Amino acid sequence: MTQRDKFIKWCSYALAFLLVAGLENLVFARFPIYGVIPIMAPLAVVMVGVFEGSTAGAAFGIAAGAFCDAMYLHTNGGMTVACTLIGLFSGITTQYAFNATLMGGYICSVLALAGLDGVRVLWRLLGGAPLEGLLRIALPEVLYSLILVLPVYLIFRSVYRRVGGDRLA
Repeated sequence: MTQRDKFIKWCSYALAFLLVAGLENLVFARFPIYGVIPIMAPLAVVMVGVFEGSTAGAAFGIAAGAFCDAMYLHTNGGMTVACTLIGLFSGITTQYAFNATLMGGYICSVLALAGLDGVRVLWRLLGGAPLEGLLRIALPEVLYSLILVLPVYLIFRSVYRRVGGDRLA
């Protein structure tokens, strides 16, 4: 793969990420279910890790996490760390445990969202927030986000098929 091909590939992934982030903030934010909106940006990081591997997933996670820290309120750099780990572990998981299929992407998404919201609930519990209220937000948010794994997977699979590397060839 030439440098030009790599540049086109990563620009394509960046545009796909911007599409997903735009859908999250401009479309789905208008349709809250049980008072929550889905978090789709970490799903994009999962898919890059699934298709491109752990190193590329972690690198993409750094960039996507920095974007998420700017996009979400009160993250204080936490999304950069979280997305980096999500990309890393998604790549490792699909390399050793699952294939880069919809099922592998879905399982990685479940683990990523559960871990992300688990840490956020724990952090707010330590700050004195009631568990019942936190779970009333976290569980619907995770479920709503999991419904959207299929469209995010399809977006990133189409990018991978057009310009992806040779990891899954």
